Amino acid sequence: MRKISLFVSIAFLVSCTSGSNKTTTEAVKTSDYDSTRHESLTYPYMASYSSDFEIGDAKNAQTLLELYQNWDNNTVENSKNSFADADTMFFADGNMFMGSRDSLIAVAKRMRGQMGKVVDSIHAWVPLRSKDRDEQWVVIWTREYSTGANGKMTPKELQETWRFNKDGKINLMYQYAQLPPKMPPASMKK
Repeated sequence: MRKISLFVSIAFLVSCTSGSNKTTTEAVKTSDYDSTRHESLTYPYMASYSSDFEIGDAKNAQTLLELYQNWDNNTVENSKNSFADADTMFFADGNMFMGSRDSLIAVAKRMRGQMGKVVDSIHAWVPLRSKDRDEQWVVIWTREYSTGANGKMTPKELQETWRFNKDGKINLMYQYAQLPPKMPPASMKK
């Protein structure tokens, strides 16, 4: 009986020890990449804005995703408080908006009112902070499906870059769009 107790005790200690070694090993593996480590590289271009970014405030991504949801649901006014008092928006079609939050919401409601059903399929988002400028940004990629007045559904790929002020309010947006590529005819798929 004593041998069994000794065996069980040794087995218990070994299992406890091996479990903590595994955790230590996993911790070492995950810390192999040091995100603060900078290699000395010479880039062929100098960034005109910044090239020194880190992950930003996730709350800004939350705000932006709620804005997208309100856009899809045609309830843009629910996101009014997400915008700064003065806003600038550059749209993919070459149009630009510069004005007050109230004017922006009125324009957005008018634009959205001309659309039928809208559904965004969000591919990814990244909250960023430019370290040298101390500005918060969120970059988002989505495929927007919208139904026009004729009932035809049109998808387009959007990449948008949103800036947030010190109060966590949106004050600038750049939008880029691409129609999804057309599939080649079956005869060309060889």
